Amino acid sequence: MDDPNRLPGNRDVRTTLDGPETDRVVVACPPHPQFGGDRHDSRLRAVSDALAERDIACLRIDYGAWDDGRGEQTDALAAVEWASERCETVGLFGYSFGGAVALAAATATDELAAVSALAPAASSVEGFDLTTLDSISCPAQVVYGERDDTAEWQSVVQQAETLGWRVESMAADHFFVGQQNRVVELVADFLAANLEQ
Repeated sequence: MDDPNRLPGNRDVRTTLDGPETDRVVVACPPHPQFGGDRHDSRLRAVSDALAERDIACLRIDYGAWDDGRGEQTDALAAVEWASERCETVGLFGYSFGGAVALAAATATDELAAVSALAPAASSVEGFDLTTLDSISCPAQVVYGERDDTAEWQSVVQQAETLGWRVESMAADHFFVGQQNRVVELVADFLAANLEQ
């Protein structure tokens, strides 16, 4: 699978493809671009490395021009479509703003084997609607820090629990300082288990 560097389409979505040549890939959505979030985020890179150890590639994306979360959802879906055309099994992951983007995008596709959201910042994505999460047809996971006072994660966690998703809590802040290895293992293990052929 060739690294596209830029996805086809009207929006300027830059990418980095990591990991082995395989028919399993996870699309990774970064945190809020207006606060410096991009595909080089340390949590995205760490999850990508952990996926590679599990024989899964990772397509880390940068969003196109800022669009209050709407265009960013389009970007995530474009990446999922690109990956689906090249791989048998596709997962979706996002951190913070990217976690909410990943969940919102997952409501609009049936191409996913799994979706994982780390510290999803639901209120930062225009049009994010908790009531649509029940339309996600694949296994879903939410990981959050109990001391997170950056993202408004509570409503997402409550809905995820109602829907019977895998919900993992940690005694951590929004950035999971000192606990990144544990977070990465939770996310990578969940995605790997659900991307099994």
